[in-house]
Amino acid sequence: MKGRSLGTAYMTRAFPVSYRRLAPAFFAALLLAGCGGAAIKYLPDSDPHPGVARAHAMPVQGIDISKYQGDIDWNRVRADGIRFAYIKVSEGGDHVDENFYDNWEAAARAGVPRGAYHFMYWCRTAAEQALWYQLAVPQDKTQLPPVLDLEWNHQSQSCPHKISKEEALAKIDVILKAMEEHTGKKPIIYTDINFHKDILEGRYKDYPFWLRSVAAEPKERFKNRPFLFWQFTATGRVDGIKGAVDRNAFNGDEKTWRRWLKSQTGL
Repeated sequence: MKGRSLGTAYMTRAFPVSYRRLAPAFFAALLLAGCGGAAIKYLPDSDPHPGVARAHAMPVQGIDISKYQGDIDWNRVRADGIRFAYIKVSEGGDHVDENFYDNWEAAARAGVPRGAYHFMYWCRTAAEQALWYQLAVPQDKTQLPPVLDLEWNHQSQSCPHKISKEEALAKIDVILKAMEEHTGKKPIIYTDINFHKDILEGRYKDYPFWLRSVAAEPKERFKNRPFLFWQFTATGRVDGIKGAVDRNAFNGDEKTWRRWLKSQTGL
């Protein structure tokens, strides 16, 4: 996901025109080979990685977005097969993503189930961040469960350092509690490989997890961690969004998705 501490606009690697033209056919071949030759509809990716080929075949696809995706045509996004979206709402204790409310309303109008995520800032108190989140996020029964985005902010100019495991866990506990109190829904923990290994491994077994693994299956990178969502690329392409976007897959079949969605949102 994207923290404002990264500074410049969302960037992706450039590829030769010839490769970009061939990439969809190349990746389709990978999917066909891995699935017994059955044709699979997948969303384009400017930098497809064979280690996550299975994610493109998973039936329920989604995105996560922030201001870096610019203006979004949510009707086109839905028509392109996107089944859910997580929208950045806040970071730290003094920042609300400037596109959050526009995206929040537009996604709902287009019929895309959406939820909000908070990007943890390790140099701010948990109490301040919890309050900021509660003030920013609408109380809407149809929203997806809240997400707490946990990763180190190495590229931040104001808070690049790590904190102790004990301090990190204490902050996490405060915000998870505040999120559940505000929404009435158990939060989802989003994390990457490094933060999970440093802080989360073996903990929070009663929380659903959203794992970032863009070059391999999550089971190859995360020790004993079941997951609800899999973020498998940062270079996805979706109609209605200019440029790259994070793509995610729900870890289940269509029936499981519909049952989970109804239980969480009533939709």
